[in-house]
Amino acid sequence: MLTAERQTLRPVIATACLSGTLEDKLAAAAAAGFTGVEVFEDDLIMSPWSPRRVRDECAALGLSIDLYQPFRDFEAVPAEPFEANLRRAERKFDLMEQLGCTTLLVCSSESAAVDDDVLAAEQLTTLAERAARRGLRIAYEAMAWGRFVNTAEHAWRIVREAGHPALGLCLDSFHLFARGEELPDVPGSAIFHVQLADAPRLSMEAVEWSRHHRLFPGQGVFDVAGFLDQVLSTGYSGPLSLEVFNDVYRQGDPRHAAVDAMRSLLTLEEAAPAAPPLAGHAFTELAVDEASGLAVAQTLAALGFAHTGQHRSKPVELWQQGSARVLLNFAPERAVHPATASICALAVDSADPQVSARRAERLLAPVLPRSFRPDEADLTSVAAPDGTAVFFCRTDWLDDFLPTGDAPAAGLLTGTDHVSLTESVDDFDHAVLFYRSVLGMESDQIAELPAPFGLIHRRTATDPNHRVRINLNTAPLRRGDWSPSVESPQHVAFVTGDAVAAAAAMRELGAPLLKIPENYYDDLDARLALPAELLASMREHSILYDRDAHGEYLHFSTEIIGGRIFFEVVQRIGEYAGYGASSSAAICMAAHRRSRREHAPEREYSLAHLTALSLSPPELVEAAAEAGYRYVGLRMTRVTPEEPHYPLATDPALMRTTKSRLAATGVDVLDVELARIGPDGNPRDYLRFLEAGAELGARHVITQLPDGEFTRKTDRFAELCAMAAPLGLTVDLEFPSWTETPDLAEATRVLRGAAQPNAGILVDLLHFARSASSVAELRELPAEWFRFAHVCDAPGEVPDTVAGLIHTARYERLFPGEGGIDLHGILAALPPGIPYALEIPHATRVASIGAKEHARLAITAARRHLDAAFKRAA
Repeated sequence: MLTAERQTLRPVIATACLSGTLEDKLAAAAAAGFTGVEVFEDDLIMSPWSPRRVRDECAALGLSIDLYQPFRDFEAVPAEPFEANLRRAERKFDLMEQLGCTTLLVCSSESAAVDDDVLAAEQLTTLAERAARRGLRIAYEAMAWGRFVNTAEHAWRIVREAGHPALGLCLDSFHLFARGEELPDVPGSAIFHVQLADAPRLSMEAVEWSRHHRLFPGQGVFDVAGFLDQVLSTGYSGPLSLEVFNDVYRQGDPRHAAVDAMRSLLTLEEAAPAAPPLAGHAFTELAVDEASGLAVAQTLAALGFAHTGQHRSKPVELWQQGSARVLLNFAPERAVHPATASICALAVDSADPQVSARRAERLLAPVLPRSFRPDEADLTSVAAPDGTAVFFCRTDWLDDFLPTGDAPAAGLLTGTDHVSLTESVDDFDHAVLFYRSVLGMESDQIAELPAPFGLIHRRTATDPNHRVRINLNTAPLRRGDWSPSVESPQHVAFVTGDAVAAAAAMRELGAPLLKIPENYYDDLDARLALPAELLASMREHSILYDRDAHGEYLHFSTEIIGGRIFFEVVQRIGEYAGYGASSSAAICMAAHRRSRREHAPEREYSLAHLTALSLSPPELVEAAAEAGYRYVGLRMTRVTPEEPHYPLATDPALMRTTKSRLAATGVDVLDVELARIGPDGNPRDYLRFLEAGAELGARHVITQLPDGEFTRKTDRFAELCAMAAPLGLTVDLEFPSWTETPDLAEATRVLRGAAQPNAGILVDLLHFARSASSVAELRELPAEWFRFAHVCDAPGEVPDTVAGLIHTARYERLFPGEGGIDLHGILAALPPGIPYALEIPHATRVASIGAKEHARLAITAARRHLDAAFKRAA
């Protein structure tokens, strides 16, 4: 390890690594501690700054401009294009002089070149001679996909043949690793520039691999440290630059990417104190509220944990069993959604917590402020990219907890095996680098896990002794919510010496263990021929199994607790180091979905589109899933010219995306709207609308009949019902008080006249109240007519104009409990158990907090005001 040599090199970053304008990139590079940049030609072209202004701005930020790039398709070309290339080069030399940059990167030709090394050397010599006259240099780089020159060895032969002092090599680690090439025997004086990049191991064309999937050193699988040692052994002493083309980084915050880049260089240079050995997981801390905390505590108790300590000064509980420790923080600094538990901190047992903290700070990990009393442990924590706090400690922190006297069950669990986090796509590579560099952990290659709702990428970080394991997961196309209605699930896995005995004991204690389908065990038996007794025990207790050449792995899980958390119990036999078969994640995800549906709240809610009409159908589905709705209602026709139109019936791309999001989240379509048939309307015009609703899996169609002629509107309603019936749809008549079907009585007449088995009435609480319809009459009607209800509140004062009625209905509805409608009286007259579709448009509130937050607050208010009341009534 050439540590001293590494630490003398100047850190440089290519502007192509970062998103934003050139101004943004330079500021981010300087803030992260870089002293130089490579200016990418496209960045300069797009900048309003002149080259001289760029030079001055860089100087003010403490940045040198070490390289200008790229200059393409120059060498080994016929005479005519060569002359044009020389003219082009002279113009670039003019620009470089204004920039104050002395080195031009020339890439090996991709297109117009001929296979002639002598010609390539001659033409590069001519270019180098012209550059030298201006005090400039040429760094020649072999592109892994160059037409003829695609290895560093080949590029070095040409440079050596040219023999000009102003011509040297640019060595890019990616190009050498992509072709499996060793560093050629080249003196350091001939290396003008070095670029570093890592990457995952992928099977694709090198050009696509390079331009979309490069990573900073430490994030991929390449031995970049070994490459750098080889370069330094040549005597190279120039800048050390990062050139990373990555689609995620080019869309993210350039400041975060620049910090990652510098962190990777500092780790590579061994500029931070060595990472102290880790002895294991000290604790995992969960942020909870009163509701989720109770659920998690009950589950921990059923797993054999005991509430052994209460923090001296904070509302934090210590739950312990063996060396497995979980903290429940009832006043976390990070906000949590109501009734949701979330991992907010990890703690590792470090041989030297102070050195671990200094290393983390040197590697740019943000140190988190922490309040503590003089008699409490001074624990240092830093923030991971997703905001999770990472603590470094020994065991003195346990003295901060006052004993409760409770004792855990003996022998079920002995410690924590691993912690599993789900990262956003944007944070995934950040997190891998963070844990590898800051904690000195090792990580494996990306594992692709097929799942019922999309592909999962997983990487595992572990210390060299496998005492601390952290699984990082992401859903590349699904942004993290891999289990329907579960955003970014997390779990903690505990160690047992006997999975079968532990599962049996925990089930006796009432643990909500996840049920695995019988088909899994039939397949397991067919593939592995396990002992019958073991297979029967695993089947009885829903235990999953895997084995490899090194050992065996038995594991089982709880159901999801507190919205996104579950616990796992694992038994490792022999030297097994994995995390189960690749199919086990998919099996558990499907089981979690079944479990959540079986244990769904008694009252199911739907998010009516009018509540958040600014959201497209896919966005509405996402918002519903995140907030905890079971269904959505989709508005497929435009009612007013001002409102947005989502033509699902005629837009295949929108239909495809919406169906994808429905499948991914587990949200279903309750209803589609609106079939509005007036005097000139024709039910046949709604055929494609009905077909699209059926394609989406909708159950109901909302219709309105603004027609004063009773026989005509009844016949047309009956025809619409007949069209919908073969598609499995009901047709539910809504009666806005300002239309020609203005109340429950008229809607009842229409249904009786139409006499269709799939006809129904939709009671919208606002329309019901404004129409002065009768609750007593509602109670007398057939229950099968009422399949769901539109729920909202509104001011008690009724507008005295039609315009006022319409305005309230479309723009000023209130959350349940905020207004004067007799919600409980009306809903009590409807059949029990029907879904409540929250139709609560409120223009001012949506403009203030956004449609997604409005939707979340709506269901929170409904549950608080309606569910509690009906539980009391029951």
